[in-house]
Amino acid sequence: MTEREDPSVEPSIGPPVDTELDRAVDEADDAADRAEDAADRAEHAEEDIEGHLDDRDLGRPGPPIGHSPYYIGFFGGLGALTAFWLGQQLLSIGGVLVLIVVSMFLAAGLNPLVEWLIRRGLRRSFAVVAVIALVLGTLALFLSAIVPVITEQITALTKNAPGWLDMLLENKRIQEWNQDYDLIGKAKQYIEDGDLAQKAFGGVLGFGVAVLSALANTFIVVVLTLYFLASLPTTKKALYQLAPASRRPRVTALGDEVLRGIGGYVSGAFVVAVCAGVSSLIFLFAVGLGEYAVALAFVVALLDVIPMIGATIGAVIVSLIGFATDPKIGLACVIFYVIYQQVENYVVYPRVMSRSVDIPGAVIVIAALVGGGLMGVLGALMAVPTAAAVLLLTREVLIRRQDQR
Repeated sequence: MTEREDPSVEPSIGPPVDTELDRAVDEADDAADRAEDAADRAEHAEEDIEGHLDDRDLGRPGPPIGHSPYYIGFFGGLGALTAFWLGQQLLSIGGVLVLIVVSMFLAAGLNPLVEWLIRRGLRRSFAVVAVIALVLGTLALFLSAIVPVITEQITALTKNAPGWLDMLLENKRIQEWNQDYDLIGKAKQYIEDGDLAQKAFGGVLGFGVAVLSALANTFIVVVLTLYFLASLPTTKKALYQLAPASRRPRVTALGDEVLRGIGGYVSGAFVVAVCAGVSSLIFLFAVGLGEYAVALAFVVALLDVIPMIGATIGAVIVSLIGFATDPKIGLACVIFYVIYQQVENYVVYPRVMSRSVDIPGAVIVIAALVGGGLMGVLGALMAVPTAAAVLLLTREVLIRRQDQR
């Protein structure tokens, strides 16, 4: 007898549940095995690449790039534009900067005299005032004594210049040039005209503006020199404190040496110029150019301050006037200045400058040319002590550091 089936139990449809779970587990195991095989293959490939690179020795990798090239290019261009703008602003105040540099140069040159007065028991403020008063008083006395004489002698030179131009017409070549271009006639008209100064500065108004500008610049230089002289120790101390404490004594010693060299050069240049002017004055009175002796001696002394080439320029001017007056006098001027320049270059200049600046002659010539090209006569005057300071710093800093390597 068969059993009756329970109608509440429904027959199962599809595969059993255990079979599906087993199949899923098997597939997961297969995927894990494949992933493990892939990881093993990748690891072996990486080892092969590293071994290959180790064999080639391509060097150590560099540090990672901190910024993108666009970032660097943008801010680099912005920095270049800022530098260009600052350069334009400095050029626009170039005249003021020249006055400041000249004042600092004069302050460094007059500082030895101030220090000498301080060692004699005078306070620095009184010593500075005394030095400035002495310089201005000497300059005023010199100008009051020399200007009338120079004016008279320049007037005499102007009157005699047309006769010298007529003497040039004896040369055939100059006669041909004069016929073609009327050089002598134009020169005579320019010299005989009494308004040379006004024409040179652009009329009466231009001449007045030039005089006022010169007086204003002189006043500014005097005031700045006074301030720089009075505050020189404080200024030096403040600048030296910018150096690290471990290097401050050496920076102080080098700075004091540079300032000492500048002061010695200014004093030495003044002594050399005075020697040139006095010797020229004595010679010109002796040779027969007493009518123009004071003016020409002043020109020689003034030009002799310019390193290397100033004395030659003064000698050429005096010799030309000597030849125009009398060929024998011109020849005597040439012989005198050739001999004097040898004495100055090998006796006077080395003895005077040996304690202040000691640099090769080629460096002096190059520095004077570069300074003259940059700032004119003032640049040529300041070029020698600047070159001496650069050589000192190069010898004491750069060369010593190279020797320690």
